[in-house]
Amino acid sequence: MSDKKTALVISAHSADFVWRAGGAIALHQAKGYEVTVVCLSYGERGESAKLWKQEGMTLEKVKTERRKEAENAATALGVNDIRFFDVGDYPLDLGRETQNRMVDVIREIQPKFMMSHSKWDPYNTDHMNTTQFALECRMIAQAWGHNPGQKVLGAPQLYLFEPHQTEQMEWKPTTFLDITEVWDKKWAAIQCMQGQEHLWNFYKNVAENRANHFRRNSGGMAGGRVAKYAEGFETIFPRTVDELE
Repeated sequence: MSDKKTALVISAHSADFVWRAGGAIALHQAKGYEVTVVCLSYGERGESAKLWKQEGMTLEKVKTERRKEAENAATALGVNDIRFFDVGDYPLDLGRETQNRMVDVIREIQPKFMMSHSKWDPYNTDHMNTTQFALECRMIAQAWGHNPGQKVLGAPQLYLFEPHQTEQMEWKPTTFLDITEVWDKKWAAIQCMQGQEHLWNFYKNVAENRANHFRRNSGGMAGGRVAKYAEGFETIFPRTVDELE
């Protein structure tokens, strides 16, 4: 059995993984994990307004630019494996063909943990549909009767990263991750997203606010650990432990 540490991030659009989990990705890459990022779409229809405002823009040109941005961001985060499914957006095509393709990736990677979006997002149903899709694919990847002969999946945790309008999404963080040591990498990746420059400082502020929550929950005024930037995640499944902390 391989001892390689792996993780899988399932991103609805090609920039989502940067805003919401870029720190976690860079941190785990630095810790020796091989993190695979799957972008289901380029966000070419719904999340590329700045590009569409340019004269002579076409769908293929938008896709090309979005792919370049995502690849540059992945490089900034230290990611060696980013994959693009190109199944369209607004809405995503998450039918059986896409599902089988994703299950094959999950079984290939055998992730120690997975990441995706919040369970509810009325502002962007692509996001919440991606999480339902991730849960279904995780379940299928565990089924011994699906493509017998392939290695079945164990039980990786699914972490849900922070949505854009948190209060509206019924998202409640259960885990705060200190990303201070890799913030420069996340900030560099954020700046690769030229098509959505209006979000840069928003997500910097989110990271600073979550660092405050990290400090408070690691001891607060009685000796909380210093953190300047952090990310929050909601866990889906129970943790299995030998000792409570």
